[in-house]
Amino acid sequence: MERKAKLVCSVVGFLGLLSAVLSFAAEGTKTTTSQIRPTPDGCVSPSSPAVGLGFAAAVVLLIAQTIITVTTVRICCRQGCSYRSKSCLILAVICFVVSWITFVIASLMIITGALLNQRDEVDSLNFDECSVLLPVLQPGVFAGAAVLSLTSLALGIVYYLVMDSTKIRNGSWAGTVATASNQSGIAMAQPQFPPPDTQAPVFVHEDTYMRRQFT
Repeated sequence: MERKAKLVCSVVGFLGLLSAVLSFAAEGTKTTTSQIRPTPDGCVSPSSPAVGLGFAAAVVLLIAQTIITVTTVRICCRQGCSYRSKSCLILAVICFVVSWITFVIASLMIITGALLNQRDEVDSLNFDECSVLLPVLQPGVFAGAAVLSLTSLALGIVYYLVMDSTKIRNGSWAGTVATASNQSGIAMAQPQFPPPDTQAPVFVHEDTYMRRQFT
Protein backbone atom coordinates (compact mmCIF):
# COMPACT_ATOMS: atom_id res chain seq x y z
CA MET A 1 0.00 0.00 0.00
CA GLU A 2 1.32 3.44 -0.93
CA ARG A 3 1.93 6.14 1.63
CA LYS A 4 -0.92 8.26 0.26
CA ALA A 5 -3.36 5.35 0.52
CA LYS A 6 -2.34 4.75 4.13
CA LEU A 7 -2.87 8.43 4.93
CA VAL A 8 -6.33 8.52 3.32
CA CYS A 9 -7.45 5.34 5.09
CA SER A 10 -6.14 6.60 8.44
CA VAL A 11 -7.88 9.97 8.16
CA VAL A 12 -11.19 8.49 7.00
CA GLY A 13 -11.04 5.78 9.64
CA PHE A 14 -10.40 8.33 12.38
CA LEU A 15 -13.26 10.54 11.21
CA GLY A 16 -15.56 7.52 11.06
CA LEU A 17 -14.75 6.55 14.64
CA LEU A 18 -15.21 10.18 15.73
CA SER A 19 -18.63 10.35 14.07
CA ALA A 20 -19.65 7.10 15.74
CA VAL A 21 -18.49 8.30 19.16
CA LEU A 22 -20.42 11.56 18.78
CA SER A 23 -23.52 9.63 17.73
CA PHE A 24 -23.31 7.30 20.72
CA ALA A 25 -22.79 10.32 22.98
CA ALA A 26 -25.92 11.90 21.50
CA GLU A 27 -27.79 8.67 22.17
CA GLY A 28 -26.88 8.91 25.85
CA THR A 29 -27.85 12.56 26.23
CA LYS A 30 -31.05 12.73 24.15
CA THR A 31 -34.27 14.07 25.61
CA THR A 32 -36.55 11.54 27.30
CA THR A 33 -40.22 11.66 28.19
CA SER A 34 -39.44 12.16 31.87
CA GLN A 35 -37.62 15.41 31.06
CA ILE A 36 -40.72 17.08 29.62
CA ARG A 37 -41.99 19.36 32.37
CA PRO A 38 -45.33 21.12 32.75
CA THR A 39 -45.74 24.88 32.91
CA PRO A 40 -48.76 27.07 33.66
CA ASP A 41 -49.26 27.54 29.94
CA GLY A 42 -48.56 23.98 28.75
CA CYS A 43 -45.55 21.70 28.33
CA VAL A 44 -41.86 22.38 27.70
CA SER A 45 -39.33 20.02 26.14
CA PRO A 46 -35.84 21.11 27.26
CA SER A 47 -32.96 21.37 24.86
CA SER A 48 -30.39 18.56 24.96
CA PRO A 49 -26.65 18.25 24.27
CA ALA A 50 -27.68 15.68 21.67
CA VAL A 51 -28.46 18.58 19.32
CA GLY A 52 -24.86 19.76 19.07
CA LEU A 53 -23.46 16.24 19.21
CA GLY A 54 -25.76 15.10 16.42
CA PHE A 55 -24.96 17.95 14.08
CA ALA A 56 -21.23 17.51 14.79
CA ALA A 57 -21.48 13.80 13.97
CA ALA A 58 -23.26 14.61 10.69
CA VAL A 59 -20.60 17.15 9.68
CA VAL A 60 -17.73 14.77 10.49
CA LEU A 61 -19.43 12.00 8.52
CA LEU A 62 -19.90 14.32 5.55
CA ILE A 63 -16.22 15.34 5.60
CA ALA A 64 -15.07 11.71 5.69
CA GLN A 65 -17.39 10.69 2.85
CA THR A 66 -16.23 13.67 0.78
CA ILE A 67 -12.56 12.79 1.27
CA ILE A 68 -12.98 9.18 0.22
CA THR A 69 -15.11 10.11 -2.79
CA VAL A 70 -12.86 12.90 -4.06
CA THR A 71 -9.70 10.81 -3.79
CA THR A 72 -11.36 7.95 -5.66
CA VAL A 73 -12.62 10.24 -8.44
CA ARG A 74 -9.12 11.69 -8.82
CA ILE A 75 -7.73 8.19 -9.35
CA CYS A 76 -10.34 7.64 -12.07
CA CYS A 77 -9.53 10.96 -13.75
CA ARG A 78 -5.75 10.49 -13.71
CA GLN A 79 -5.36 6.78 -14.36
CA GLY A 80 -8.64 5.87 -16.02
CA CYS A 81 -11.23 3.53 -14.53
CA SER A 82 -10.04 0.49 -16.46
CA TYR A 83 -10.07 -2.87 -14.77
CA ARG A 84 -8.19 -5.96 -15.79
CA SER A 85 -10.61 -8.07 -13.73
CA LYS A 86 -14.40 -7.98 -13.89
CA SER A 87 -14.65 -9.01 -10.24
CA CYS A 88 -12.78 -5.83 -9.19
CA LEU A 89 -15.24 -3.68 -11.11
CA ILE A 90 -18.25 -5.43 -9.56
CA LEU A 91 -16.80 -5.16 -6.05
CA ALA A 92 -16.01 -1.45 -6.46
CA VAL A 93 -19.48 -0.62 -7.81
CA ILE A 94 -21.29 -2.55 -5.06
CA CYS A 95 -19.22 -0.94 -2.29
CA PHE A 96 -19.69 2.51 -3.81
CA VAL A 97 -23.48 2.23 -4.10
CA VAL A 98 -24.03 0.66 -0.67
CA SER A 99 -21.66 3.16 0.93
CA TRP A 100 -23.67 6.11 -0.37
CA ILE A 101 -26.99 4.53 0.58
CA THR A 102 -25.88 3.94 4.17
CA PHE A 103 -24.37 7.42 4.28
CA VAL A 104 -27.66 9.07 3.30
CA ILE A 105 -29.66 6.99 5.78
CA ALA A 106 -27.21 7.66 8.62
CA SER A 107 -27.17 11.40 7.90
CA LEU A 108 -30.98 11.60 7.89
CA MET A 109 -31.20 9.67 11.15
CA ILE A 110 -28.64 11.92 12.85
CA ILE A 111 -30.19 15.19 11.64
CA THR A 112 -33.72 14.05 12.51
CA GLY A 113 -32.60 13.03 15.98
CA ALA A 114 -30.87 16.35 16.53
CA LEU A 115 -33.93 18.33 15.45
CA LEU A 116 -36.23 16.36 17.76
CA ASN A 117 -33.99 17.17 20.72
CA GLN A 118 -34.29 20.93 20.35
CA ARG A 119 -36.19 22.97 22.93
CA ASP A 120 -39.90 23.22 22.21
CA GLU A 121 -43.05 24.48 23.94
CA VAL A 122 -46.72 23.72 23.38
CA ASP A 123 -49.96 24.91 24.93
CA SER A 124 -51.87 22.10 26.57
CA LEU A 125 -54.61 21.93 29.16
CA ASN A 126 -53.76 18.36 30.02
CA PHE A 127 -50.28 17.22 31.01
CA ASP A 128 -51.00 13.75 29.66
CA GLU A 129 -51.08 15.23 26.17
CA CYS A 130 -47.48 16.42 26.44
CA SER A 131 -46.00 13.12 25.26
CA VAL A 132 -48.23 13.29 22.18
CA LEU A 133 -47.73 16.97 21.38
CA LEU A 134 -44.00 16.82 22.11
CA PRO A 135 -42.76 13.50 20.76
CA VAL A 136 -39.31 12.39 21.87
CA LEU A 137 -36.79 10.45 19.86
CA GLN A 138 -37.12 6.70 20.03
CA PRO A 139 -34.20 4.81 21.62
CA GLY A 140 -31.56 3.49 19.28
CA VAL A 141 -31.78 6.09 16.52
CA PHE A 142 -28.39 7.67 17.17
CA ALA A 143 -26.83 4.28 17.88
CA GLY A 144 -28.16 2.90 14.60
CA ALA A 145 -26.84 5.95 12.79
CA ALA A 146 -23.41 5.35 14.34
CA VAL A 147 -23.35 1.77 13.04
CA LEU A 148 -24.45 2.89 9.57
CA SER A 149 -21.77 5.60 9.58
CA LEU A 150 -19.04 3.06 10.28
CA THR A 151 -20.46 0.74 7.62
CA SER A 152 -20.57 3.53 5.04
CA LEU A 153 -16.97 4.62 5.60
CA ALA A 154 -15.69 1.03 5.78
CA LEU A 155 -17.22 0.31 2.38
CA GLY A 156 -15.80 3.60 1.11
CA ILE A 157 -12.31 2.54 2.19
CA VAL A 158 -12.80 -0.80 0.44
CA TYR A 159 -13.70 0.70 -2.94
CA TYR A 160 -10.91 3.26 -2.58
CA LEU A 161 -8.37 0.49 -1.99
CA VAL A 162 -9.73 -1.46 -4.95
CA MET A 163 -9.28 1.57 -7.18
CA ASP A 164 -5.81 2.29 -5.80
CA SER A 165 -4.60 -1.29 -6.20
CA THR A 166 -5.94 -1.39 -9.76
CA LYS A 167 -4.02 1.80 -10.51
CA ILE A 168 -0.81 0.24 -9.19
CA ARG A 169 -1.29 -2.98 -11.17
CA ASN A 170 -2.05 -1.08 -14.36
CA GLY A 171 1.00 1.12 -13.85
CA SER A 172 3.37 -1.80 -13.24
CA TRP A 173 1.91 -3.71 -16.19
CA ALA A 174 2.38 -0.72 -18.47
CA GLY A 175 5.97 -0.32 -17.27
CA THR A 176 6.70 -3.99 -18.00
CA VAL A 177 5.26 -3.71 -21.50
CA ALA A 178 7.28 -0.56 -22.19
CA THR A 179 10.47 -2.24 -20.99
CA ALA A 180 9.80 -5.29 -23.12
CA SER A 181 9.14 -3.10 -26.15
CA ASN A 182 12.40 -1.26 -25.65
CA GLN A 183 14.32 -4.49 -25.29
CA SER A 184 12.74 -6.00 -28.40
CA GLY A 185 13.65 -3.05 -30.58
CA ILE A 186 16.22 -3.32 -33.41
CA ALA A 187 19.62 -2.22 -32.18
CA MET A 188 21.60 -0.16 -34.63
CA ALA A 189 25.11 -1.17 -33.60
CA GLN A 190 28.15 -3.08 -34.85
CA PRO A 191 27.50 -6.58 -36.22
CA GLN A 192 28.08 -9.39 -33.78
CA PHE A 193 30.23 -11.41 -36.19
CA PRO A 194 32.96 -9.39 -37.94
CA PRO A 195 33.64 -10.19 -41.61
CA PRO A 196 36.51 -12.58 -42.29
CA ASP A 197 39.93 -11.08 -42.75
CA THR A 198 40.80 -10.54 -46.42
CA GLN A 199 44.22 -9.77 -47.77
CA ALA A 200 44.92 -7.52 -50.71
CA PRO A 201 46.01 -9.34 -53.91
CA VAL A 202 49.77 -9.53 -54.44
CA PHE A 203 51.11 -8.65 -57.90
CA VAL A 204 53.60 -11.16 -59.33
CA HIS A 205 55.77 -10.14 -62.30
CA GLU A 206 55.65 -12.27 -65.44
CA ASP A 207 59.44 -12.82 -65.48
CA THR A 208 59.28 -14.38 -62.07
CA TYR A 209 56.76 -16.96 -63.29
CA MET A 210 58.92 -17.83 -66.37
CA ARG A 211 62.02 -18.30 -64.24
CA ARG A 212 60.23 -20.79 -62.00
CA GLN A 213 59.31 -22.89 -65.01
CA PHE A 214 62.88 -23.23 -66.36
CA THR A 215 64.58 -23.83 -63.04
